Amino acid sequence: MLTALAPVSAADRVLGLPIWQGEVQVSLLSGGTTNVNFLVQDDVRRCVVRIGDDIPVHQILRFNERAASQAAHAAGVSPAVVFHAPGVLVIDFIEGRTLTAADLRQDAMLEQALALIRRAHHGIPNHLHGAALMFWVFHVIRDYAATLTASPCALLLGDMLAAAARLEAAVGPVDIVYGHNDLLPANFIHDGSRLWLIDWDYAGFNSPLFDLGGLAANAALSAAQEARMLESYFQRRADTTLWRAYLAMKAAAALREALWSMVSERHSDIDFDFATYTQTNLARWRAALDVFDQT
Repeated sequence: MLTALAPVSAADRVLGLPIWQGEVQVSLLSGGTTNVNFLVQDDVRRCVVRIGDDIPVHQILRFNERAASQAAHAAGVSPAVVFHAPGVLVIDFIEGRTLTAADLRQDAMLEQALALIRRAHHGIPNHLHGAALMFWVFHVIRDYAATLTASPCALLLGDMLAAAARLEAAVGPVDIVYGHNDLLPANFIHDGSRLWLIDWDYAGFNSPLFDLGGLAANAALSAAQEARMLESYFQRRADTTLWRAYLAMKAAAALREALWSMVSERHSDIDFDFATYTQTNLARWRAALDVFDQT
């Protein structure tokens, strides 16, 4: 069973960190699906404290999250890491607002997001130290399927794996960048003048098409916006080969998100409606696969 720390014990853990100065105020933040998050204000600074241990069933290793977060800050992409300890990551608080899908559908905001993603993809490796992970969505899909073989959804897995194999073949050779691999709109923060990218749980080397496909799916971009996104990112026309590889990766990203939620339904006790999230992402997966098959 994947168990998050209860808010009271987690708050006590936060209060016990050796970095606070003066009076300390702690409030629980909503929205975490792989950790428990707190906003902390002391006499010197405001920070976000992320409490969470490794989650092998989701291939989350906290050493990797910490290293990616530190490198992302050095690359100018993410807020600074203030402190870390086993199961604890403290980062500077960014005063701003988290984006929504509607925000990312605005052309100007999408361009800002793409510029930040390019900076992350190509800048973070220059600051990354030590062992690093690779995030290959088709391996993740196969691993989730193995975890789910004894579940009630097992009958669906054969068709999903067969479709994933077709998609992996269609992706073909890939460029390798350092991916965020979880581009939900809420992982972008706008401080009034620029964007920041947070939450590096799944960071690792990957094809840029995975981040682009995930961004498009999570923001519900139109086909016209997707074409402009590809042309903006790659600085060239999206020809048939690129477009088909992108659609394959977008469908794989939707399948991975659905399987992530299906696994979480069985292995997480975090207070989140995983069942509804599963159905939402299964619908996205089927829609994305239909578009791919019609191309």
